[in-house]
Amino acid sequence: MKPPLSIKIYSSAADLPENWNDLALDNIFLSKEYLEILEKSAPINMICHFIGLFQDHELVGTALSQFLDLNKMDSFGERDRCLKTTARNLLFKNFCSHILIIGNNMLTGQNAFSFSGKIDKIQGLQVLKTASKKLEIIFKNKGLKVHITTFKDFEMEETAAFQQAGFRNHFQYSTQPNMLFDIPNQWRSEQDYIEALSKKYRDQYKRARKKADGVEKRKMHLEDIVKHEETIYDLYHHVAKNAHFNTFFLSKNHFRTFKEVLQDKFLFYGYFLDDKLIGFNTLIKNGAVMDTYFLGYDDSVQREKMLYLNMLYDMIAYSINKGFKEIIFARTALEIKSSIGAKPMKMYGYAQHSNPIADLAFEKVFSYLEPKVAWKERNPFK
Repeated sequence: MKPPLSIKIYSSAADLPENWNDLALDNIFLSKEYLEILEKSAPINMICHFIGLFQDHELVGTALSQFLDLNKMDSFGERDRCLKTTARNLLFKNFCSHILIIGNNMLTGQNAFSFSGKIDKIQGLQVLKTASKKLEIIFKNKGLKVHITTFKDFEMEETAAFQQAGFRNHFQYSTQPNMLFDIPNQWRSEQDYIEALSKKYRDQYKRARKKADGVEKRKMHLEDIVKHEETIYDLYHHVAKNAHFNTFFLSKNHFRTFKEVLQDKFLFYGYFLDDKLIGFNTLIKNGAVMDTYFLGYDDSVQREKMLYLNMLYDMIAYSINKGFKEIIFARTALEIKSSIGAKPMKMYGYAQHSNPIADLAFEKVFSYLEPKVAWKERNPFK
């Protein structure tokens, strides 16, 4: 009989076991390098821990946790316009503002854990549940009470393992979908994509490209990112603060740190008009998958030049040209991403409130944390 799994919780990437990356072969977002980026440039209201699962001193599982303190958000008052009264605001602050996530709140998809073939997924999930309880104690000792614990972003076929691992008493929720773009094997260039579009969406493509006349796209290196850091942050912050609900804002040094650590696996493209930076987007190479990351733009120019749509087309073109199999466009702006060919993948999570009474009302609480967005799915292909 195999010995039970043990848990080690780390707060620094430098302390991780040497062979940590052996379990992150398929996911850069669980690698030492990425966790180092989080450690150096996580949002001001986020505390990250890295979880190792061991069997007889052998590393058999890795996971990421993020603790969010929504009280530290600058936009707490502005953002929560749906919480109309002071009483509700107070309720939110005292019962919903400290969230412990097993997973990554800055990304979409299963970036929570990786298990080796030596352990059963159900067993691994049970141990991660225990790890979350240990983390609650760590935060309690710091004077921080965890209100909500959540395991986030899993596809439908993964939910059965959670049920079997003892998550039946957790609230199962479904967030906005992850927008995925599959690249057919026969596509070799952007032209193949254009030819696959129906006339309506080929016309949309041509119109967007024509509108972007005069805009210059530049691949930016570390020194460029550092040079334009203030403008980059302003462009990012403008887009981020207009989201329905924010649980964090990136730190100013985030993109610089990404480039320093991941180098060529992190792509940063600036868009310039008359030599002025008016927008940017970022991409992360994750094996055969291209992950889109944060972007920013000047809203007045964005509308006139259809900048956001052109960025999406540029991401598709690059990914096809470089032989990637899939693009993860994540959530937000669902309809426009649908119009360029991304398909929705429903994602699920499990959450539990530390207060048993509040836990009964979790569905209502969750509607504040994850507002529903109405959108219409498009199909741009012939």
